[in-house]
Amino acid sequence: MANIKDVARLAGVSVATVSRYLNQKGYLSEKSKKKIEIAIGELNYKPNLIARSLSTKQDSSIGLLLPDITNPFFPELARAIEDVSMAKGYSIILCNTDDSVEKEINYLQLLKQKYVAGLIITMNHLPNSVYMDLDIPIVGLDRVENLPFPIITTDNELGGEMAAKHLIDRGSKNILVLSGPTAEESVARRVNGFRQYCEKFEGVTLSLQASHFNYRKSYVVIIDFLKKNPTIDGIFACSDTDGIAAIKAATALGYAIPEDIQIMGFDGVSIGELTSPSLTSVAQNIYLLGSLAAEQLIAQIEGQEVAKELIKISPELIIRDSTRKE
Repeated sequence: MANIKDVARLAGVSVATVSRYLNQKGYLSEKSKKKIEIAIGELNYKPNLIARSLSTKQDSSIGLLLPDITNPFFPELARAIEDVSMAKGYSIILCNTDDSVEKEINYLQLLKQKYVAGLIITMNHLPNSVYMDLDIPIVGLDRVENLPFPIITTDNELGGEMAAKHLIDRGSKNILVLSGPTAEESVARRVNGFRQYCEKFEGVTLSLQASHFNYRKSYVVIIDFLKKNPTIDGIFACSDTDGIAAIKAATALGYAIPEDIQIMGFDGVSIGELTSPSLTSVAQNIYLLGSLAAEQLIAQIEGQEVAKELIKISPELIIRDSTRKE
């Protein structure tokens, strides 16, 4: 197997010159570049990526921090990030934090040791200074706001308004909002958008219930709430995971969906098509969110200027069978 010395010998240049070419650091004449490219091709030389990362203090990997890989939204998001990253020569290190501060800290330490080229975070429970001190390109995605990095997210307030309008237009008046983890800023915006729209209408009442964005835990919460509040005729869940839990809980209690109770989710994950009835949802453009985040991060890694701004993507209402058609 050829090594860097073989490339240097065949190209008629020094090992240091080949190293500068591989690491894209320092000046090289076009003549030297051409010689090295030809030598690499003839020898079928493959750089030692581990040694390269140790010398440059940078790997060709991207860290991706997710809060819960069992939530179907996040695998779909990760797929988009992976597609774009792989096409541009980067691999993904996926880190599932389970919304644990301790795991988040441990993963950041691990990624720092691996000299990842950049980081995409979909949640943050740590002070901003922790991420800034990493001194690598970072992009915030989905639940992340108020960080001094590029942020890609859905227009969550608009999504909440869309959900409220749909339920009210189709006759729901006593509505339960499943807010998910109350500390999440993106979720608070969904709830706020929903509430503000409902306040325009007399005779519409709202009940707010914290849930978990976890099917099993939220199912228990919903069963208990509906038993105590049997007049609920509409549910807006701030995630599809909780929306699916709501369908199962209402069905178990004998509600007809959507005749007795209408149910909506938020995310637009593909599994929502497979429930019975299928789940109406305010759909995030999951693939666009993930691909934009990857593109923004790689642009930073490769030295391009990227505005540190908040980019909001408009959601889309997907009407399925868990709400009335008219």
